[in-house]
Amino acid sequence: MTIASFILLYGLSYGLVLCLIAVGLVVTMGLMRVVNLAHGAFAAIGGYLATGLMVQAAIPLPLAIVLAVVAVGLFSLVIERLVFVHLYTAPELDQMLLTIGLNFLAIGGLTLFFGPNVYPTKLPPYLAGSVDFGFRAFEIYRLAVIGVGLVVMATLIIVFEWTTVGARLRASVDNRSMAQAAGINVPRLFSLTFVVGSGLAALGGAIGAPMLPLEPSYPFKYLVLVLIIVALSGFGRIKDALGVSILIGITETAGRYFWPEASGFVIYVLLVAVIIWRRDGLFVRRASS
Repeated sequence: MTIASFILLYGLSYGLVLCLIAVGLVVTMGLMRVVNLAHGAFAAIGGYLATGLMVQAAIPLPLAIVLAVVAVGLFSLVIERLVFVHLYTAPELDQMLLTIGLNFLAIGGLTLFFGPNVYPTKLPPYLAGSVDFGFRAFEIYRLAVIGVGLVVMATLIIVFEWTTVGARLRASVDNRSMAQAAGINVPRLFSLTFVVGSGLAALGGAIGAPMLPLEPSYPFKYLVLVLIIVALSGFGRIKDALGVSILIGITETAGRYFWPEASGFVIYVLLVAVIIWRRDGLFVRRASS
């Protein structure tokens, strides 16, 4: 029971951080059909800003996270208007090459301003302790990550799947001219969606900094896992992204616990097998023959 609870808690918190980072790309890549390989850069910038504001400026962590998310959201709006607006109708290869280039620019900027080494993070005292449940003590920080992650994901599911915002976005993607004829401001809707996705990445990078170390190579380091979550979610399925992220988090945590020497190798072998087996999405129903 102790081992199972450890794997469940640590895997759940790790998976939810990955989900917060990936869900923005699930929206922009799955619903808006934009291959944004620079998505991890927004997560890295959010993590660096939140940690820097807390450590260097002595700003409380919750406020530092809010400021970092807002700053990244505004920055992403500028990038979307200057760069991504020209990619919405561009070929996928052009999208990939340009966004990879943006990643290299982000890595150079992070190295210049924060140095080439891992940026130190520090938890505030009220998150640094543990809670004893009798059979095991758990970190307060990871419990807080789980709570924040579940609330944010529940909100996203409600907004994108049960409100007119999600319906308008899907309609704009499926038939832009018809959506505009129906009175939908498509450019503004796409910009808002892009900002929300980038802000979510910044939120994941900020609250996940103690788990996913901040370093200049961050935009590329976790890109594979994020893209796997997007692919296994079936492109645009937020609820499936939550399930896939938690499954990946628990699987990788279990691998590190039972077989630490090969955990990094095994998780990717399993994920490749799943992608081959369920290439349309892990939880997507297969059409009956």
